[in-house]
Amino acid sequence: MTMEKEIKEISDYLNTTCSNNPAEIQERISVIMVYMMRTGEMLAEAKKILRKKKSDEIQNMIIRIAKENCLSAKVQNALLDSIAEDECYLVDRLDRLNASCTHQLDSLRSLLSYEKESLRLNKTGY
Repeated sequence: MTMEKEIKEISDYLNTTCSNNPAEIQERISVIMVYMMRTGEMLAEAKKILRKKKSDEIQNMIIRIAKENCLSAKVQNALLDSIAEDECYLVDRLDRLNASCTHQLDSLRSLLSYEKESLRLNKTGY
């Protein structure tokens, strides 16, 4: 499976809502924990791809342009980022996807705790 397809699959899963059913919440926590680990790996890989893209032939081109036109470091960095636009987007997307996993896990744990407490209170008659 390509990285783009995997990103879409994870993103689609994270964009679905979850019921208050404790079994479903636990299942979702298990799935998201795997997705969180995978998005972390994919983020590291995307950053590696981005660094490679920036360090290969692009660096030589920027040096050549800088020597001819005396570009400032800020302009050189902007040029480099625009050349590696797709790789930067991939890194940003995976970073946000990984953060979404973390936030959803926190929310699901809270929801599960709430449901457990609700069950406990219903059994004791409070």
